[in-house]
Amino acid sequence: MARSEKLLLVAVLMVCSLGWGISIPMSKIAVSEGYRHIGIIFWQFVLGAVVLGVINRMTGRGLPTDPRALRFYLIIALIGTLLPNTASYTAAIHLPGGILALCIAMVPMLAFPIALAWGNDRFSPARLVGLCLGLAAIALIMLPDTSLPDPAMLVWVPVGLIAPAFYAFEGNYVARHQPEGLDAVQVLLGASLVGIVISLPIALVSGEWISPLPPYGLPDLAVVISSVAHALSYAGYVWLVGRGGPVFAVQISYLVTGFSVGWSWLLLGETYSPWVWGAFALMLMGVALVQPRAKEALAVPLPVNNDGP
Repeated sequence: MARSEKLLLVAVLMVCSLGWGISIPMSKIAVSEGYRHIGIIFWQFVLGAVVLGVINRMTGRGLPTDPRALRFYLIIALIGTLLPNTASYTAAIHLPGGILALCIAMVPMLAFPIALAWGNDRFSPARLVGLCLGLAAIALIMLPDTSLPDPAMLVWVPVGLIAPAFYAFEGNYVARHQPEGLDAVQVLLGASLVGIVISLPIALVSGEWISPLPPYGLPDLAVVISSVAHALSYAGYVWLVGRGGPVFAVQISYLVTGFSVGWSWLLLGETYSPWVWGAFALMLMGVALVQPRAKEALAVPLPVNNDGP
């Protein structure tokens, strides 16, 4: 591989990581002035469908609409966005962005026991140690009295762990049930279109509808940035897997966690206790130990859109 191509792959890896990493502080900003989950999720579906639709049209792949594909889109829309993002945006109201980033980093560790239960993977002592390190990181956040800025935040940490549990389940479901002939962009596009149909009436009835008309504020900008960054980052990740291989591309897991914490510090002015930094170190070690093998790399979802591997 030529040096120029290696530099390109590294650049794309960094850009995708930055894009996904910024979704955590954008979630905090989106809920900062009263916007709530269903209204935000609807516009994420819309903006994601626009970006992914353009990408899909450029590839000329089309979008299958047979009953099996539609059923798959529906399930991915539910377990990959609607349900986890409902929990994430609720937790984002109460938890610092850096803590949310560490919760989302649990995805590959939670995916491991699910994969064992479903027969998608074999037992590995290293991955078991990685899972234990991830749990130890969460313990460092929850147990010491001085780890969180406010002890009242403690009850919201389990809520922050709901989303990674769904993402972990989603990854195993995709590995087991994805229909032949569907690529990742088609799946996300189909799920976004189905999600629009589901979330629009709920947003209107629940009173969480977000008007697309001006005036616009920082929460509106945050929704746009998060949605577009997710769609472009995921498309870039899929391209990266094809050009650089899944083993190279999956290194994005480390970078997304680090950039999420960095973006939260930079944009939200957050500071963290030594306990949280210790949890961050344990989490990175845990991620390193549970990284998927080459053939599994695409089946492990990332913290995309604060919704999404």
